[in-house]
Amino acid sequence: MDNLSLLQRSRQALWHPCTQMKQLEAVPPLPVARGEGPWLIDYEGRRYLDAISSWWVNLFGHAHPRINAAICDQLEQIEHVILAGCTHAPVVELSERLAALTGLSHAFYGSDGASAVEIALKMSFHYWKNRGRPEKCGFVSLAHGYHGETLGALSVTDVALFKDTYAPLLRVTHQVMSPDWRHAEPGESPEACALRAAADLEAWLEAHAAATAALILEPLVQGAAGMGMYHPVYLRRARELCDRHQVHLIADEIAVGFGRTGTMFACEQAPSPGPAGHPLPGAEGRGGAALRVADIADFVCLSKGLTGGYLPLSAVLTTDAVYAAFYADETARGFLHSHSYTGNPLACRAALAVLDLFEEEGVLEANRAKAARCTELLAEVAAHPRAAHFRHLGMIWAFDVRDAQPGFAAEASRRALARGVLLRPIGASVYLMPPYVVGEAEMRLMAEACLELLQPQ
Repeated sequence: MDNLSLLQRSRQALWHPCTQMKQLEAVPPLPVARGEGPWLIDYEGRRYLDAISSWWVNLFGHAHPRINAAICDQLEQIEHVILAGCTHAPVVELSERLAALTGLSHAFYGSDGASAVEIALKMSFHYWKNRGRPEKCGFVSLAHGYHGETLGALSVTDVALFKDTYAPLLRVTHQVMSPDWRHAEPGESPEACALRAAADLEAWLEAHAAATAALILEPLVQGAAGMGMYHPVYLRRARELCDRHQVHLIADEIAVGFGRTGTMFACEQAPSPGPAGHPLPGAEGRGGAALRVADIADFVCLSKGLTGGYLPLSAVLTTDAVYAAFYADETARGFLHSHSYTGNPLACRAALAVLDLFEEEGVLEANRAKAARCTELLAEVAAHPRAAHFRHLGMIWAFDVRDAQPGFAAEASRRALARGVLLRPIGASVYLMPPYVVGEAEMRLMAEACLELLQPQ
């Protein structure tokens, strides 16, 4: 098969996600035959650096031998079994290990990130109903946040391009000020900007907490907002406010979990919240020096990097207190939600292999060294007069392009691909989120491609 025939067949038979299909006539999709480490290879042997980890999912490169081997081994045992009324070793072990990592003791599985958000929203709503407080049924999220495109997830998303068309189908939710430091006032520090945003959340909760089930947020990085980054003090204040007003906090770590921000989970970077004023049941122990996700969130949503980008899988982890609210004789008090492929054994084995790599290969430490070097290589990009708000956290880099014209994202993607780098800018924001296996040569190539995008044509 060659590239041209595949592209023709793709346009005829396939409806690509997040795509205006007519534009593929001018900008065809990249035909991918295989992957190798951080590289994608087309049917004619050309190689492209996967600088966005295939939509932020690929952690350890394509065709990783250990993840491949885990999936192949599982194929010889059981490929899938219904999880309603059955169980199996991979899903039990994965649940135990995720609980140990996050401090959240109960895992419920879905198929993708949006599914996880739907699950968390429904769980929070149902928790308050089971506790005799059905009036607590609303949700609040951050301005410019993104949580998925199914109807519940889209209701708490604040990206007009995705949301406006479907507004009549969506539940009304409220958005509070984003702590993204790009919105700081002149002379205002990122921390002060985050605290100002927290004050906006505080004012809203003081007025509406009685009817609010949960706050949902992306910890530290708002991905679809163009990798908008914010100071971790916001997470601490949000936790304190949610405890005070008896509102759940849902941490959407779908894009930022599994090392992307420099720690295993972004919530771990929050300063200690200290003693809670009026904690939810089970929140009494929050605080201390070494934070885990459970110190910040009542629910955490995981997907993308969970399987290293291999197979669709998502998980929602929550507390003993939430779990206990559903534990009863009456069926209707249970969480009656399901997906056909919930807890798929192949996907769970891939996820277990990913956790093994983190535990055995010093991934987070190695990433810190790589991140420092990549930031050095991007210094000329950061200093370029057309680059605004250069920002970096963990294995994520981004900058906004001053005077970017309409159509910039598509044109920049085309130019980068011609240079051998797969990029997908968001509006005027260019970002890098490469697999963790990138080396010096690949980081140089990314830096060169970004610099070229800033040069006038």
